[in-house]
Amino acid sequence: MDMVLTPRGLRMGNRILPCSIGRGGLTQHKREGDGATPVGTHRIVGMLYRCDRMARPTDWAIPIKPFDVWSDDAYDVDYNMMVRAPHPYSHEKMRRADPMYDLVILTDWNWPYPRKGAGSAIFIHEWRRPHAPTAGCQIKLQDMKNFKKIILLSFKSLHKFRPSGESP
Repeated sequence: MDMVLTPRGLRMGNRILPCSIGRGGLTQHKREGDGATPVGTHRIVGMLYRCDRMARPTDWAIPIKPFDVWSDDAYDVDYNMMVRAPHPYSHEKMRRADPMYDLVILTDWNWPYPRKGAGSAIFIHEWRRPHAPTAGCQIKLQDMKNFKKIILLSFKSLHKFRPSGESP
């Protein structure tokens, strides 16, 4: 099932889910650090979750471990991949104190073969507060539980995403 970002929200099938986008608005020419969310059709390629805060949502979900980070440095050979800390390049911590990344849906934006500087991952996760803008590489949903149900009903198995360095 494709996801389409519309002015009314994130459309999946016949449902529209309220969401927030990047502080830089929408763009057709995404660049690392521009704060924008890329327009287009995005496909789901993986799911990450905090195993210390929830049960495994599906058999293809990957637990977020204490030292997991996401590389957002275009000079890193592991750019736009989940790697382990300590990591010498710019990155985002995946295991946060707040609940925003308790469940993260990964899309195919600039993945699995990233173009350097074209923007790192588009994450779908719980929003902090209604319509608060994101850093640009996330789509924040109001109702993550409802979204999770849609995902699980739509995808019986999905095995595309693997953290950097892990074999299938």
